Amino acid sequence: MFRHHHHHHRREAFGPREFGFHARGFGRHHGRRGERIFDQGDLRFVILRLVSEQPRHGYEIIKAIEEKVGGAYSPSPGVVYPTLTLLEELGYVTVEAAAGNKRLYSITAEGNAALAEQKPAVDAIFRRMEDIHARFDGPSPRIARAMANLGRAIGLRMSSAAVSPEQLDAIVAAIDEAAAKVEKA
Repeated sequence: MFRHHHHHHRREAFGPREFGFHARGFGRHHGRRGERIFDQGDLRFVILRLVSEQPRHGYEIIKAIEEKVGGAYSPSPGVVYPTLTLLEELGYVTVEAAAGNKRLYSITAEGNAALAEQKPAVDAIFRRMEDIHARFDGPSPRIARAMANLGRAIGLRMSSAAVSPEQLDAIVAAIDEAAAKVEKA
C-alpha cells in the first residue's frame, strides 16, 4: 500500500525521540526507557486516520497524537511534516493554504481507500495508543515533578560548594532512604 521512500523511511525508523520509536525517559513524559511505542510506518497510518476524522494543521496533528498517548510521547515537527509531505506525494492527502502560513491537510479518496485497506492494522495501532494513554494517564506528573525536584536539589547541592565526605554520605543516605520508601510504598 505505501511505497518505499528511503528519505522518509530512515527518519521515521531511526530518528531519536521521533514518533515510531521510544517513549521519552523521565521528566514530564514519564515513559519507560526503551519502550517501543510505534512500529515503522505507524506514523503514516496515525496521521492519515487523524486527517480522515477532520482536516488538520500539522501542529494539530502533533497535539492530537500527544493527547492520544496521554502525553507519553510528542512527535517532533521534523518527523510529522516530512510524513505529511510523503502522504501528499502518494496522493493520500491534499493541502490548502490557511491563515498565517499554515497548511490544512485533508484526506483524499485514495487516502480513505488506503486506510480502509489497512483497517485491522490501523485499529491495532490506535488500540495500542489507548493502552499507552491508560498507563501514562494518572499520578505520573506528580511523580515526575518530585523526581525533577530531587534531581535539581542534588545538582544544586553538588555544584554550589565543595562537598565533604560526611556531606556526601548524608546525601547518599537520603537518596537511599527515599528509594527504600518508594519500594515499600
